[in-house]
Amino acid sequence: MAFRIHNFTDNDDIRVVDSKGPFQVIEYQRDLSVDRSDAMNAWFCKEMNVKPRQLVCDLSQTSGVVLQKGAMQWMLGNVNATTGVKGVGDLLGKALRSKVTNESAIKPEYVGEGIMTTEASFKHLILVDVGEWGGSLVMEDGLFLACENSLKSTVVMRSNLSSAVAGGEGMFNLALKGQGVACLESVVPREELIEIELDNDVVKIDGNMALAWSASLNFTVERSGKSLLGSAVSGEGLVNVYRGSGRVLMAPLRGGLMNTGATPESV
Repeated sequence: MAFRIHNFTDNDDIRVVDSKGPFQVIEYQRDLSVDRSDAMNAWFCKEMNVKPRQLVCDLSQTSGVVLQKGAMQWMLGNVNATTGVKGVGDLLGKALRSKVTNESAIKPEYVGEGIMTTEASFKHLILVDVGEWGGSLVMEDGLFLACENSLKSTVVMRSNLSSAVAGGEGMFNLALKGQGVACLESVVPREELIEIELDNDVVKIDGNMALAWSASLNFTVERSGKSLLGSAVSGEGLVNVYRGSGRVLMAPLRGGLMNTGATPESV
């Protein structure tokens, strides 16, 4: 590559939060483009970890990157964008997946030798090596931002209707299969996410706090107790159950303070 980038990742206001495969997550430590009218707001954002973040992709380290539609900000070098569609059958399959998962049907694919970045976002960018999740990662709608093109996107259907209706989830979820790194866009920081590794075991969660899980796990909705009376006494009712061998990525505050509007003082 015949280019150099100055005052970017070497800027003392930018911190590299994480890196895996061809991806780097960078975080702007302060918003320096402020005036007197919004300086106070910028200061509180910094103190509460509300910071702009970007995904930087080095395409020389991969055969290509698939990106959420409209997420690209700038690219440098010999980089080409394609639709990633490999025929009519592939197009129909992507259109069907779009209908059931609320994801965009066509996600652009970037290939070549160079650098590509996403638009700045105040959400948290989480890098996941799908190979470490048994080669298949299921995620909630709206989490996908980018992945290596070695990963293939599919749709996973709930094992039964009750899992979707009673568990507060949709009938279908986007899944990535293969070997490669993906980037998830989350409202919850990585520091607050609990990763549970199951070896022929079970985890039961009261609410839809699981952001992602291995496709090898069997997901059902069950009573929290062994009987209707036991469930009523516990006050939990139905819980989401992930059973088998694999991993679960869980956001404990997502189903608590964030969804109820409660404050720490009122809990």
